[in-house]
Amino acid sequence: MMLSKWITGGLILLSCAACKFRQKVTLVVHHAKIYTVDAGNTLAEAMAISDGKVVATGTNDVILKEYEGEEEVNAEGKTIFPGWIDAHCHFTGYATDLWKCNLVGTTSFDDVVNKMIAYSKQAPMEWLYGRGWDQNDWTVKEFPRKDQLDSLFPNRPVFLKRIDGHAALANQKAFDLAGVTINSSINGGSIEMKEGKLTGILIDNAMELVEKIIPAVSDSLARQYFNEAQQTCFALGLTGVHDCGISEHTVELVDAEQKAGNLKMKIYAMLSDDSSYYDRWIAKGVYKTPLLHVGGFKLYGDGALGSRGACLLQDYSDKPGWKGFLLSNPQHFKAVAAKLANTPFQMCTHAIGDSGNREILNIYAAVLKGKNDKRWRIEHAQVINPADFDLFGANNIIPSVQPTHATSDMYWAGDRLGPVRIKTAYAYKQLLDENGWMPLGTDFPVEDISPFKTFFAAVVRQDNKGFPASGFQMENALSREQTLRGMTIWAAKAAFEEKEKGSLEAGKAADFIILDTDLMQCDASLILKASVLQTFINGKQVYKK
Repeated sequence: MMLSKWITGGLILLSCAACKFRQKVTLVVHHAKIYTVDAGNTLAEAMAISDGKVVATGTNDVILKEYEGEEEVNAEGKTIFPGWIDAHCHFTGYATDLWKCNLVGTTSFDDVVNKMIAYSKQAPMEWLYGRGWDQNDWTVKEFPRKDQLDSLFPNRPVFLKRIDGHAALANQKAFDLAGVTINSSINGGSIEMKEGKLTGILIDNAMELVEKIIPAVSDSLARQYFNEAQQTCFALGLTGVHDCGISEHTVELVDAEQKAGNLKMKIYAMLSDDSSYYDRWIAKGVYKTPLLHVGGFKLYGDGALGSRGACLLQDYSDKPGWKGFLLSNPQHFKAVAAKLANTPFQMCTHAIGDSGNREILNIYAAVLKGKNDKRWRIEHAQVINPADFDLFGANNIIPSVQPTHATSDMYWAGDRLGPVRIKTAYAYKQLLDENGWMPLGTDFPVEDISPFKTFFAAVVRQDNKGFPASGFQMENALSREQTLRGMTIWAAKAAFEEKEKGSLEAGKAADFIILDTDLMQCDASLILKASVLQTFINGKQVYKK
């Protein structure tokens, strides 16, 4: 009898001890709806986090019974996703553009001029630099001319870059400083003239003639702007970005700011297509820290559709006799592909037109020679000839696409391409089917930075006013699950980082966001109204609404 009581008492003590000795962790998040985005798309209610990584996910009962957090977050039933990863953007460019006059949303060239007049009174430099105009949004859908800028600013150089970054308008003072005349020329670009005079319009490589002499912002200002840009990103749930085409100096600035603890954004960097970089970086190898990963090179195959620089197989439907152009000789792309073929570096090439895509796809295929895990990327992959889709899957070439390009371009893309080619443009579902996965991004600042607009455009294929009512080419819409994966785990995979981030699984980074709306279940009309309540990187809160 005494023995029985002793055993019973011992079991009670052991049970109490088990209650008391829960595993201590840094953070416990509970009473949430957690989309883990693991292979089985598991839903969880709670998760334990320690040392910046997910320790476990599960039900409230299990996690709260087994783990004790130094901090706890009661999500009160709110939705949690892995942090968004933008697989194609220009983060540092967006940041250092903050000194420029924002021309996005201008409704006419007069609107542009009025903004530049106001900006000229407080511009931080002699140069007047504007960014973001789009003549397709104006009543007069033609490229503007420089005459008005010459009259208003005869002694100050003006440079106004189009929203896609593939065309710009410069005034005469800027041309004089840069030495641009009617006799100037450049490969892979166009200096527009009418009646034997410069119009001011520079397309693609021609922009560099002027832009190369514009002073860069100081390093101290750049650091300040990095911080401002990341705050915007955190408020929208972005915890990682693929920064496409940056200089070595920018890499050094970013690395220093991250190591100083000021820049917390996780950045996958693609170096610019600079001939001096390749041999040096191939010898050095991929560079990786907890926050920075330099693992690819960004090249430009052709221009943009909006400025008619995209390279097409047949003439533009709205400009007979014009097919656009490649920005470099094909031999250049072949030489870079050969250099990178036996390295761990990714080749990531911008290609918009069906000819531009075909050229780059064939150059890749000649080097990759079928199935592989190199994850070389075509950035944008906007217009694909039907005969070329299988090159993606046959060679495991990854299309890296930006869904809001479709809903921004849909008003005029048919004019450029005609009724046949438009059907295999912005063909995201067809592209996804080639490899079974596909990263998604925004291309900000070319498009709006908001991941919610990416989600909406991918799933609903409408603009923010609900146009068109039936969606744009809905046969190429993505499901909500595909879109979520494209913005998280597939974006991580596109940078060889899927074992570290992109899903909320044991051993992976605790990068996550708490939303006020369940994007996977809500009415589609609520997607653009959703907002981020909290953003965490490595288990640390970096934003709270």
